[in-house]
Amino acid sequence: MSIKSRVLAIAGAAALTTGIALAGTAQAETVIELTQTGCQFVESEGVDHGYTPKTADDCKEINAESGEDRAAKAVTLRLKPGKHIFRVTNENVPYELGFWLRGDGLISRATLPSVSGGGLTQGVTKDYVVDLEPGEYLYSCPLNPTLDYKLVVEG
Repeated sequence: MSIKSRVLAIAGAAALTTGIALAGTAQAETVIELTQTGCQFVESEGVDHGYTPKTADDCKEINAESGEDRAAKAVTLRLKPGKHIFRVTNENVPYELGFWLRGDGLISRATLPSVSGGGLTQGVTKDYVVDLEPGEYLYSCPLNPTLDYKLVVEG
């Protein structure tokens, strides 16, 4: 990882824990760096648990055992409305991953903006661009699978 990437990742972690958005341009475009390792987003949980799944089913078992406790400790990402780039990296998972951001709940899922995609093979980073509106969201990777992490857009 380059020094610039490390700085952005550290700043992204600070944004996750403090609710401070990262300003990428004068239009308040924000880059949120998220790292996927086995069964989790590292920045969302504040630690890499070191899980080494070989398949998505391994994550289902891990999440059944530890998911409730991990979800209770996960950081809620807080952002302002506007254009955001979610830069997601598959750090060490040996199968293809993706990213899915959507409204939290049936009505919010139908009315709030969403973004999703796959193709995150091991070592690959992709950007997912979305113009967020105020509301409550979830983000996850159904292919890894991870927990449903919370995102709140307000302001």
